[in-house]
Amino acid sequence: MRPPTSRFRRVTLTLTATATALGGVALVPGSASAAEIPVGSGSYSDTRPAGTVGPLNNQGQPVTPQVTDRMAGVPVPTNDWWSSLVFKRYADNPYSQPMYGHPLSYRAVAGGLEVGYPSQAVVNGGSFEYPHRADLVLGVDGLNSPDTKADGWSDWTVSPYWEDAGHTFRATIGHGSPYVYAEATGGAARITTSGTPEVFAQEGSTLGISVGGHDYALFAPGGSAWQVSGTTVSADIGGDGYYSVAVLPERDALATYERYAYSFVTGSTVDWDYEQGDGAVSATYTLRTEAREGTETGTLQALYPHQWGYAAVPLTDWEYSSARGVMRVREGASFTTRQDVTGVLPGLPASDGPDRATLARFVDEVAASANVGVGDTYWSGKAFGRLAQVVPIADQIGDTQARDQILAAIKARLEEWFTAGGETGFVYDSEWQTLTGYPASYGSDQELNDHHFHYSYYVLAAAIVAQYDPAWAAESAWGGMVEELVADAANPARDDDRYPFLRGFDVYAGHSWASGHQGFAAGNNQESSSESVNLSAGLVLWGSATGDTELRDLGVYLLTTESEAIRQYWFDGDEENFPADYQHNTVGMVWSNGGAHATWWTGNPEEIHGINVLPVTGGSLHLARDQDAIDRNLEELVQENGGPPVEWKEILWEFQALSDPAAARAAYEGDGGGTYAPEAGESWAHVYHWIHTLDAIGPPDTLITADSPTAAAFSDGGTVTYAATNYADTAQNVTFEDGTVLTVPPNSSASQTG
Repeated sequence: MRPPTSRFRRVTLTLTATATALGGVALVPGSASAAEIPVGSGSYSDTRPAGTVGPLNNQGQPVTPQVTDRMAGVPVPTNDWWSSLVFKRYADNPYSQPMYGHPLSYRAVAGGLEVGYPSQAVVNGGSFEYPHRADLVLGVDGLNSPDTKADGWSDWTVSPYWEDAGHTFRATIGHGSPYVYAEATGGAARITTSGTPEVFAQEGSTLGISVGGHDYALFAPGGSAWQVSGTTVSADIGGDGYYSVAVLPERDALATYERYAYSFVTGSTVDWDYEQGDGAVSATYTLRTEAREGTETGTLQALYPHQWGYAAVPLTDWEYSSARGVMRVREGASFTTRQDVTGVLPGLPASDGPDRATLARFVDEVAASANVGVGDTYWSGKAFGRLAQVVPIADQIGDTQARDQILAAIKARLEEWFTAGGETGFVYDSEWQTLTGYPASYGSDQELNDHHFHYSYYVLAAAIVAQYDPAWAAESAWGGMVEELVADAANPARDDDRYPFLRGFDVYAGHSWASGHQGFAAGNNQESSSESVNLSAGLVLWGSATGDTELRDLGVYLLTTESEAIRQYWFDGDEENFPADYQHNTVGMVWSNGGAHATWWTGNPEEIHGINVLPVTGGSLHLARDQDAIDRNLEELVQENGGPPVEWKEILWEFQALSDPAAARAAYEGDGGGTYAPEAGESWAHVYHWIHTLDAIGPPDTLITADSPTAAAFSDGGTVTYAATNYADTAQNVTFEDGTVLTVPPNSSASQTG
């Protein structure tokens, strides 16, 4: 990732200074104290509308971030795998819900940190789980803390903290870490086991025990020794005040794990690099360490399948089971992955597939009713998305009147959302460092849920507007408010004091999380991975249209990474990650501890299969990376459904068109496509254009990459079509992986076949 010198970062700092200097002089109607903070032509408020709420616990009481004094004021990355540490959703639980770091799981309790290794799947109908079961409780002798707070965090690690009248205890835990690093004062190290432990190794300050069928290694400071009495294991850690615990993949790994036991992890960082000329993105995952004894500063990391499949680094033979499949272990504090980039298009290229008259009629129907009514953030967003997808189609067929009519409708409603004091608008919460839209929905206010889902539609729609009206998108006009939404949902700056770094995107897990509080026994969850990708695609298009390469490259990294996570963990593309006895090949929801063939609102198979497809846009092309997974997915749907889909069928036809467009077109034509109301975020103009275009040019050929993030190739098995969009004021030559060069005129889209 480039240093924070882009327009995005400068705007964030400038707006903070401006709001302070102005003192918030503009008042929201009906409120004597609410301030409007100007952002270019728009504004947001610092006070919620009358009758609305912010974050609450389950008893309806306001909650604030539960962090130590040292972390007060630092933006909290809600929507993470460990967010229940800071968002106490349940009034009677001041500690945490189970947190799944993989391979280990954790839960904070009064006496310290529960630790388990969920190695066996529990399959229950449409769901599978690797549930948390505590093998150990790590703490300090006598600890009985009234609560647990977060005392620090980094890109994928966190440090929960306990304190009572005579003790402190701090642990550092993280994704992929087989270790827990503990620091304590006020007594001896105390570990309580769930049953009488079997001691299989004891030498010096190292103890090997087996509990609950799992092997653990305990490491005290040099000169100390562990004592075992029943289910209590203790060691005098004296003035050193530290110890570590590791889960072993095998007992013969003990010597290697002992070597790294005193190299304490203190932080984690991901850095990404969009290698535009090669059509690839690389990401480097680095742990910071500190040697508590000796000089060793390396460590051991367990990589997820979406990582070890793309990491050109040596791996050990050791493995762990996890809810995401087999995790493989490597030595070293850093590793790098590298993946090909699938491009994002504002719309599919021109072809002779759609009948022009039919397409024009559908486009005009959208233009005639182009409006975004007053609704909540999600459903307004869906309406923005529906209109935005038709703009490039209208432009492609030369219907500039319809194009401009739709653009005007998008801009008018976006401007209303981007201006404080009206029926709709955004409010900044300085306690939680978040920007919430009101009317809110699906817990986006009370639980801080789904901001990346909701705002994805606004960002993508704004990117389409920016393509045709750059002046509207200027930071001095309405672009500043677009970037406030981006900052809330996907801030690329770690040193920002207004929003957390990448709020909902879990860089090590490879995907986003939806729940702001993570208040579930199963951890966190994400249902609509496709709406998460919609934000990434919006970042690619917005960054390209506005010249902000930092945001563009962030979108490339997020989309490319999450694409593989979706393939592996939602669609089980390699057919290796779901439990062997699980009867589904796709899940509607990924949970920290497993997956569920379900949605939040229905068990209808069509929504279960479709929720990770919509919205279908030029950012959906990545799904064609695994056409076999698409075919298996739809075959299972037909089997579950007892026949072809009857709801959301246009969404599923578009999904099918990414693998078998001829079959999708036959389904469309055989089922009265265009004669009934489509899904709320879709239009027949877009559905018809999508299916008939892909039928003419073939599905995306994701093996043919390009040196532009807004370029893609399509193949019908014999002929390749190349397409790209150029946002620059000069012509651009786009070079594809097979050597084809496509010249794209300034501020235009172009394609060629052959």
